[in-house]
Amino acid sequence: MPQHVEFSISDLPPAEPGLERWGSTVDGAAEACLVIDAQQVVVAMSASFEAMLGLSESPVSRPLLEDEGGVLQLLDFADGKPLEQNEVARMPPVLALTSSRLARGLIRIRCANGPRTFDAIATPLTEDGQTVGSLTFFSLIN
Repeated sequence: MPQHVEFSISDLPPAEPGLERWGSTVDGAAEACLVIDAQQVVVAMSASFEAMLGLSESPVSRPLLEDEGGVLQLLDFADGKPLEQNEVARMPPVLALTSSRLARGLIRIRCANGPRTFDAIATPLTEDGQTVGSLTFFSLIN
């Protein structure tokens, strides 16, 4: 049974270190979400997000962005062509990594059943004061 991801301000019991813990949580999450590491490689993706994208193979350990042989092909809202590299840097999962701050925005992704728009909100994941990845939640717009 899928679990929901909830944040808490209480102390966490000793567990796996940073990204592995978040990866385990995302693996079982009902929400569309993913975790990437500092090199923008997918650590984990929820089954619901995989289904929305129509992925036929596991995204884990692959680069996030398609132009690097990865998982997501981002599209320009204006013309539907692949997003320019300077625009990709402002995509929430990437921006959360580079800025070490929360990031939110609409993104258009080429999915197996055609382009889809998502509202994405990302938070940096830190370990010992360093940003080591990001956790992003996606909400399907259309």
